[in-house]
Amino acid sequence: MPTPQNFKNHGRTRPLYHFVIIPLLVLNLVFAISLAVRHPERMYFAVWWIVLAIIFILIAGDYRGSALGAQDRVIRLEERLRLTALGVPHATIEALTVRQIIGLRFASDNELPALAERAVREHLTEKQIKASIENWRPDYFRV
Repeated sequence: MPTPQNFKNHGRTRPLYHFVIIPLLVLNLVFAISLAVRHPERMYFAVWWIVLAIIFILIAGDYRGSALGAQDRVIRLEERLRLTALGVPHATIEALTVRQIIGLRFASDNELPALAERAVREHLTEKQIKASIENWRPDYFRV
């Protein structure tokens, strides 16, 4: 059984990505820059290596961004369906921003309608919404 989720521990890291791939890509960039500084006679090779190192970092960032973007679309759909099923007025659902909807996904069914209304009325941020949740609904399947 996983540790119960709450506002303080709901963040998710991907160990392979965050602790292996990204540090190695940054190390590769640092190595390429040091090669350029130490061996100016091989500048063309070193500059090309720097370009490739930057490209690899951009690819890794795009990979993560695409996964999070797809996840946000699914969350938006799920939560709009849940808000509709719980009887939240259509005008309120339409007034919610994507970031607010993402924050609301952790709210229990009992507190979701009132919290959605409050989020629209008070222009709450995602973080403020999450901090306002009293009965946390965990999400263990996030990317």
